[in-house]
Amino acid sequence: MLEAEYGPLCEAMYLMMSADGDIAREELEVLGGALRNLSGSVLDGDMIERLLERAKTNAEKQGRESRLAQVIADLSSDKARAEVAFVLAAAIAFADDTIADEENDTLDTIAEGLGIDENRADELLDAVEKDMSGAPSPSP
Repeated sequence: MLEAEYGPLCEAMYLMMSADGDIAREELEVLGGALRNLSGSVLDGDMIERLLERAKTNAEKQGRESRLAQVIADLSSDKARAEVAFVLAAAIAFADDTIADEENDTLDTIAEGLGIDENRADELLDAVEKDMSGAPSPSP
């Protein structure tokens, strides 16, 4: 059950952080913190490591593009969950203060695949950027 619920979110974050070929410590910290927060701390470090290892293995065996397409398919039926995945991927992209072209392309692919239009994507990205910079977020 935990794998089905959090696996696609973990994999979306893994695919984002590995997009530029360099997985930064800050990206791993964001991934771990996000999964702990989303799960209400049900996911511990060992479980997160297993989810991350599975995401890495899937990408190595099946290819990044194939895995990204599968993750998008897994998440696209639930709009709220799709937006959470997009926000988490964006947080990973912002984590090391450098958004590589490959990360930008991956974000675009995720948004398009999940049916998040450009205006909504910009709103979500602005909120993530403010959150990551420590600025207070506006109330919804």
